[in-house]
Amino acid sequence: MTAISTIRNLGPAFEAAFKKVGITSAEELRALGADAAYARLLAAGNKPHFIGYYVLHMGLQGRPWNDCKGEEKKALRKTFDALKAQSFDQDRSELEDFLNRIGVVAPRD
Repeated sequence: MTAISTIRNLGPAFEAAFKKVGITSAEELRALGADAAYARLLAAGNKPHFIGYYVLHMGLQGRPWNDCKGEEKKALRKTFDALKAQSFDQDRSELEDFLNRIGVVAPRD
């Protein structure tokens, strides 16, 4: 079993977050893939963060985190938004959801 932190771009914080949701090795993470693994983080209550999402994608591809640009980044944003909508803050009203997307609504306790 290889540590998650051996994957490019993924350090101790990612490793600890994944451990809390039962993903304990780089092999498990690669087998799940970025979307399923990130969905587990969201389902466990981790706050969604687009940069973290695409850093994960780039890392699993062995690419630097800042290699994500243009159309690829736009496509990942759409997938990220869909994942977020499935498992994070489902009980927010449409107005709260919009305010959250632009960074106005405070996080819920």
